[in-house]
Amino acid sequence: QVRLVESGGGLVQAGGSLRLSCVASGRTFSSYTMGWFRQALGKEREFVAAIAWSGGYRRYGDFVKGRFTISGDNAKNTVYLQMNSLNSEDTAVYYCAATPGLATMDPADFGSWGQGTQVTVSS
Repeated sequence: QVRLVESGGGLVQAGGSLRLSCVASGRTFSSYTMGWFRQALGKEREFVAAIAWSGGYRRYGDFVKGRFTISGDNAKNTVYLQMNSLNSEDTAVYYCAATPGLATMDPADFGSWGQGTQVTVSS
């Protein structure tokens, strides 16, 4: 049973930064893809970023535009999302997700999800 626990959300002013963490447990993740998605109030879930534990694969949503960086620490089974230059449109619940093998940006490709962490950007 895969378990994902996110942390690091909170309230930040526009232009500020946050780092989200996702700790994974329950199995070996060496062949998994880990992703971050977000869902704003009244909107559909949106792809933010993904990384393969095996390395060599990183992908970002178009809106990121160099502001966010996804990284992983295999020894800690932890995936990070460093978010810089935040603006009010980044306000959302951010979810960590996992799936075996490689994945597209479609949330339906990911079978395991965390509970989410709220990010609120004040203008």
